[in-house]
Amino acid sequence: MRNGAFYTGNYPNLFEKIGLTKEEVNDRIEQVFKTMFFDPEERIYFEKGETMGYMLDTGNNDARTEGMSYGMMMAVQMDRKDIFDRLWLFSKTYMYQSSGKFKGYFAWSVSPEGKKNAEGPAPDGEEYYAMALFFASKRWGDGKEPFDYDRQARDILKHTLHQDEYVCGGSPMWNPANYYIKFVPDADFSDPSYHLPHFYELFALRAAEEDREFWKKAAEASRSYIKLSCHPVTGMAPEYAEYDGTPKQLFHEGQFYSDAYRVAMNIGLEAAWFGEEDSLGEIVGRLQTFFSEQTKLLEYHNYLLDGKALDQPALHPVAIVATNAAGSLATKGKYHLQWVKDFWDMPLRRGERRYYDNCLYFFSLLMLAGRYRIY
Repeated sequence: MRNGAFYTGNYPNLFEKIGLTKEEVNDRIEQVFKTMFFDPEERIYFEKGETMGYMLDTGNNDARTEGMSYGMMMAVQMDRKDIFDRLWLFSKTYMYQSSGKFKGYFAWSVSPEGKKNAEGPAPDGEEYYAMALFFASKRWGDGKEPFDYDRQARDILKHTLHQDEYVCGGSPMWNPANYYIKFVPDADFSDPSYHLPHFYELFALRAAEEDREFWKKAAEASRSYIKLSCHPVTGMAPEYAEYDGTPKQLFHEGQFYSDAYRVAMNIGLEAAWFGEEDSLGEIVGRLQTFFSEQTKLLEYHNYLLDGKALDQPALHPVAIVATNAAGSLATKGKYHLQWVKDFWDMPLRRGERRYYDNCLYFFSLLMLAGRYRIY
């Protein structure tokens, strides 16, 4: 019998296992949310005019579909429809492509003023947009366009699978032969951290009827791909990988780099929602063991998958701690509660590079508290 929250309604709270009360944990969640969204010095959310808002990548001074869709997911989890609608309206106004080969997709990066920095999309944004919109529809109900959340989510997913049918020269975001999400629509390789089988299980219930079987197969394919791409000793995932799971060098020498940190977090949420799978949990256990035994807390580098440290400090060390801790939802390895303790003792990142670290920090906080819910 599957024991995830989807089946039981019970969301595990690992903070309780290290002696924290629900009140302490809920206070931390509220404090972190207020800092990220409203603190004058440390926020990453900014309002634009009377009706819109955006999430700022503070290291690159742009708004990305990654961060915008993350912000919407945070808002629906925190029951902040006002913030959700501001982020969604900004996305539809400035990022949505209404013509050309990317029609129906969202430009992955725009300036805070809304000027597109690129035309192409990043598929992780689309999958988070769709899931956040489905949750919003269930939690708050649908309104007038563009706040008809359920229809908007279904439209996004239709394009991700059928862009070549809708648009001349368009490419879908999923490979129809192997059910893998692509790094970008025109690429023939993937990003392991984009693989969210727990989302696809829900898409299989909520997407267009004719696509539901695809999403079921995508969920199973993604679980297999995560196992295929992660190193058998260190548990590290590559930032980008070929369809056979081998690392792909693209923008830098490191293989275990910023995107890849999310794999452990994704495995943790998969376990919380749909139940533990031993082989996925073992990946997290190996990863936690490597970092516990071969490194010092926050003194991290970029790595090759075999654990060789490169002479490059990790750009997002707080994110490594947060995501490794979130992975504890999937493993009972000897270090799993120590990672939860280390994460609890670690404050939000401050300064220029805070955006990515703190987004993953907040998601991990919700997961470990049992407050990252299915709606």
